[in-house]
Amino acid sequence: MIRLLRYVILAIVAVLLMVFASANRGMVTLHLLPDDLATLFRFDWQIDAPAFMLVFFGIVLGLLVGYTLEWLREHKHRRVASTKTRAVTRLERELAAMKDQTSLPADDVLALLERPKAR
Repeated sequence: MIRLLRYVILAIVAVLLMVFASANRGMVTLHLLPDDLATLFRFDWQIDAPAFMLVFFGIVLGLLVGYTLEWLREHKHRRVASTKTRAVTRLERELAAMKDQTSLPADDVLALLERPKAR
């Protein structure tokens, strides 16, 4: 049910984006600098693109910057999780070694069969 709801919402968003793109398909000139500064620096970079492309580019750029900043912010949490995972693995190995030493059966064959497997 949730998957169907997700597909319906995605279809609605796709239709809305297509309507927005078709309504804003006129060409727009994007200048890097205002005209006065461009003549002062003798540098006039500009690009002609449909208006919807510039809006979509802005959305994608904003998402990339946001995801990157969030990834950098969560670095300390990933570091702590990694450290704790290593500690748990080390403690599990120690526990297995202690169980192996203290609970040896009297029969040598059973001791070989019940020995925990190395990770």
